[in-house]
Amino acid sequence: MPTIEQVRRWGGEVNRVTERIGAHFFRREQRDHAGRYLLGLISRVERKNGWQLAEQLGDLTPVNLQHFIARSEWDAEAVRDDLRNYVVEQLGDPEAVLIVDETGFLKKGTKSVGVKRQYSGTAGRIENSQIGVFLAYRSIHGHAFIDRALYLPREWADDAARRTEAKVPGSVAFATKQALAREMVARALAAKVPAAWLTADEVYGSDYNFRRFCEENRLNYVVAISSATHLAVGLKRQAVRKHLSEIPADAWHRISCGAGAKGQREYDWAFLTWPHYEQKTHARGCLVRRSLDEPYEHAYYFTYGPRGTSLEKLVQVAGSRWAIEECFEQAKQETGLDHYEVRSWLGWHRHITLSLLAHAALAAVRAQTSKPAAQKKSGNSSR
Repeated sequence: MPTIEQVRRWGGEVNRVTERIGAHFFRREQRDHAGRYLLGLISRVERKNGWQLAEQLGDLTPVNLQHFIARSEWDAEAVRDDLRNYVVEQLGDPEAVLIVDETGFLKKGTKSVGVKRQYSGTAGRIENSQIGVFLAYRSIHGHAFIDRALYLPREWADDAARRTEAKVPGSVAFATKQALAREMVARALAAKVPAAWLTADEVYGSDYNFRRFCEENRLNYVVAISSATHLAVGLKRQAVRKHLSEIPADAWHRISCGAGAKGQREYDWAFLTWPHYEQKTHARGCLVRRSLDEPYEHAYYFTYGPRGTSLEKLVQVAGSRWAIEECFEQAKQETGLDHYEVRSWLGWHRHITLSLLAHAALAAVRAQTSKPAAQKKSGNSSR
């Protein structure tokens, strides 16, 4: 639970964010509702649903907030663009990493847009849930989300009655999670978001079209892949796990991929590379991670980056993916990411966008708080 002092500081930043997005709301009461909703999302109330938010903000009923989220006229996509620009202004770094991942929102019933029985990483099993695909930004200054997309299963996309009831726009067609991720990354690149690398789990990394999209846009990547993904080295084309026997003992190096809750996350790492048509400037490779405690447990990554990129750098990028897991945890605990009660397409995107914006404000405060210490350390080291 945040302290009163933390909430006060967060509230000041949220007020500045509210002023920033004010141009997207045509009436004063809409701007007021936006600010109050954001403040409610960072408040100390445990469950940030309609009634508890209304009570926290001094309203007798949640009617006004529910109308603001579900029915009033404002553009969630424009606010999303402001979210992205704000994060870049606060955390921007040319060596930053874009991170793609998904999370599940457990739901009851069949009315919430996109809900079905499907695998949810949140639950670790098949559950009745919605799935959101997210794009996060990690730099030396901190990490926060910059985009989001709701996965609409094919049975929803093809059901006109359900689409109408959930107010799914006619322009929205079925798209795989990988296609949604490509669209979000394309928006980030079009907006010239400063980033040098991308990382993602095997849902996205195992998809050839996703990797090829990154290469065509000269976006370096370290993406997890399934152990069954095929790799051609020399005259052999076989599952990546079958190449393990060809890695010499002296090719393994013990490297930390970052600090974790229990200290440095150390693994043994090996790297394979092979020639391809861009080899004068860039190289493709396969990064293999071996557990210290369970030496027969391996994870695999495909990589694409400038020739001469060090193994330590590739490991660092691979380890960056933890940042989006931390973002999910923070946003669910601190800014009500999964506390919504809306069922419509519009309501989902509006609540999620404002929750991500509130989370970004907290990330900005964290970055601002850490700067004096970092500057002091830098000043001491230069003496």
